[in-house]
Amino acid sequence: MDLDLTLESGSLTQRIAGALGKRMANGALGAGERLPSVRRLAGRLGVSPFTVVAAYDRLVADGLVVARAKSGFFVAGRTQTPPLSLDPLPSAKMGVNPIWMMRRSLTLDPKQPKPGCGWLPQDWLPDAALRSALRALSRAPEAGLLEYGVPLGFRPLRDLLARRLNEIEVPAVPEHILLMDGASQAIDLVCRYLIQPDDAVLVDDPGYFNFHAAVRAQRGRLLPVPMTPQGPDLAAMEQLAKTHQPKLYLTNAGLQNPTGAKISLAVAHRLLALAQRYDFRILEDDIFRDFESQPSPRLAALDGLQRVIHMASFSKTLSAATRIGYLAADPATIADLADLKLAMSFGNNELSAQLVHHLLIDGSYRKHVAAIRDRLAKVRFQVARKLASLGFSPWLGAGADTGEGLFLWLALPPDKKGRQRLAVETALAAQEAGIVLAPGNVFSAEAVWPHHLRFNVAQSQDSRTFAFLKSYLS
Repeated sequence: MDLDLTLESGSLTQRIAGALGKRMANGALGAGERLPSVRRLAGRLGVSPFTVVAAYDRLVADGLVVARAKSGFFVAGRTQTPPLSLDPLPSAKMGVNPIWMMRRSLTLDPKQPKPGCGWLPQDWLPDAALRSALRALSRAPEAGLLEYGVPLGFRPLRDLLARRLNEIEVPAVPEHILLMDGASQAIDLVCRYLIQPDDAVLVDDPGYFNFHAAVRAQRGRLLPVPMTPQGPDLAAMEQLAKTHQPKLYLTNAGLQNPTGAKISLAVAHRLLALAQRYDFRILEDDIFRDFESQPSPRLAALDGLQRVIHMASFSKTLSAATRIGYLAADPATIADLADLKLAMSFGNNELSAQLVHHLLIDGSYRKHVAAIRDRLAKVRFQVARKLASLGFSPWLGAGADTGEGLFLWLALPPDKKGRQRLAVETALAAQEAGIVLAPGNVFSAEAVWPHHLRFNVAQSQDSRTFAFLKSYLS
């Protein structure tokens, strides 16, 4: 068999696999045909048999070749592979909802603008540091990379997380912290633990749409609480609590998603009094902690982890692919949650836990998030001013551009006839232009924010976003 490896690129293994793949594609090697033996092809090409084995293994992994014990390697049968789509949308009848948002954000061509998504651009994250930490772990003989790990998770990371929590006056110890595979798993676990079918659950409106999904997965009932710039509307919350006896309140600590609001100390104290009076628990999601230069009140700190379950993760600041989050709560709750987690997933993401610990212990993480805060402040000011020039108005009022965090929550400008524009229509028009926008009702359990959009300032610097908005709004 003659293979011209000069026409291929990459390593020698990749070139051999590529040349063989082309012969299969053009029919020179037919389905079911046996490939040359490893030693035979290695001799013809003047390469090591290990190189040929690696090339054959690559073709097996790609589904082009089948390995048969004691017989060799054979060309796989032809199958119809559907064309790769960069934009697999749900059916039109699904409408614009959280699933639509997530699909759009995760499947759009990475080069297209995503001002509606909820994470930092890749070039803001510490890629080089992550790769260096992975290499260091692979060389460390003491790193346990083959075991399930203890039920609560990697102890050195829990020690460090306890110290971080005490920095914001949350009285945590390592034994009261449970490591999770990201914030989404943590939210799901708490909802499984506390919610039975038809139980009522309080959520911010607008609020994080994954809270809605987690409650609905347990067949709970959502009770939307209107948000104010100082936190939830406590009069509305109390009326709902009196009527429905909720089991749980789901909210963000610090910077609220999607509004960017911070709870005031007075509202925080009154909220905890309501939780005590009406006997509901609180899950406080602190995933945006490191975007906040001066921490606002934390319910877990004021409550002492008695009624509040505190949670966070490192997906927003380190890596979405490194799934590490955590829960902190009273001892009885953590024990129950740990047992439930074992029933669901048995082990822990031990490798990711050690990776995150490695990145946190040398002080580089603090410098990294400080740089993110500085960069966010700069782009927040720039993006807010550009959007204001197009007629958008900030929900937080004057000075929203000098706030903190990823998000701006803005009302669309009226059209030329003075009618309020609909955010869903704007998002669908943006979709046609290959741009992801986040319409307000995605964040509302009762669809009461039809005229607002959430902008991620770090993802809103692409000139195509502003060119679209200027054209659409004119």
